[in-house]
Amino acid sequence: MRQELEGKKIGVLCGGLSSEREVSLRTGNAVYQCLKDAGYSVWLMDADSNISRRLTDMELDVCFIALHGGWGENGSIQGMLEIIGIPYTGSNIVTSAVAMDKLMSKYVFTCNGLLIPEYEVLRNNTEVEDISIPLPCVIKPNNEGSSVGITIVKEKSEIKEALEKAYRYCNTAIVERFIKGKEIHVGIVGGKVLGGVEIRTKREFYDYEAKYLDGATQYIIPPQIDEILFESVKDTALKAYQVLNCKGAARVDMIVIREGKSYILEVNTLPGMTATSLLPKIAMVAGLTFTQLIEDIIIDSLV
Repeated sequence: MRQELEGKKIGVLCGGLSSEREVSLRTGNAVYQCLKDAGYSVWLMDADSNISRRLTDMELDVCFIALHGGWGENGSIQGMLEIIGIPYTGSNIVTSAVAMDKLMSKYVFTCNGLLIPEYEVLRNNTEVEDISIPLPCVIKPNNEGSSVGITIVKEKSEIKEALEKAYRYCNTAIVERFIKGKEIHVGIVGGKVLGGVEIRTKREFYDYEAKYLDGATQYIIPPQIDEILFESVKDTALKAYQVLNCKGAARVDMIVIREGKSYILEVNTLPGMTATSLLPKIAMVAGLTFTQLIEDIIIDSLV
């Protein structure tokens, strides 16, 4: 047990009402069991509509946010915790909201000189013929995670269905140029880069099933790229973390092409902590056990 956390009452918030509820429950249970086994005073809490009242009654010292998507990641739960006066893991209200909103985060990245794929924004009344990004392209909802609602479109006949899929989750869709390259995710905790992982999936892309079904994806740590290029990739990821003013744990998802350019796809401010999640894999190779990783994330929230 870490001295900084001795005697602390820790709540693990998971579940929630978003499309990523099941993944969040898995993350929450993994974190809860880890802390319980390590001897901490910990409570697992499914974040329902009564969560504010329950948290007020609990008088917790800190909350580990294990929510994914929806108001768990968009700053809402963070705002509630600040009103109640409970420290929490991860980024603050503004950073969470901006990182969750793909369009807003793209503005921040562009203003700070970071490369992003060419894109355009569509509303749910946009005609298919209005799309200007050449095929193949990627169509995704503006504010979902875990690759929910994403489609790689190769033919014009697929656009309408892809947009309808994205609009199920959000009334704004992002259309991005498809960039062929290596998908590399960089893990950062407390402003320090732990390392990165190269994703190679048997599926068309690293979608929801590839992320959470065992055997669907190969994880290569460290990525099989030139060492100098990898250092550049890590520097770019850290800059993305910094310009969003992230705190605690984050995962920066990128596409790296042969010419050495690194394109930012998104920054996940509440990365998963399941058996197949990337940040724990990266941390393990960096020499951190799962327990140490969780402890570091909580301690960072109390600084």
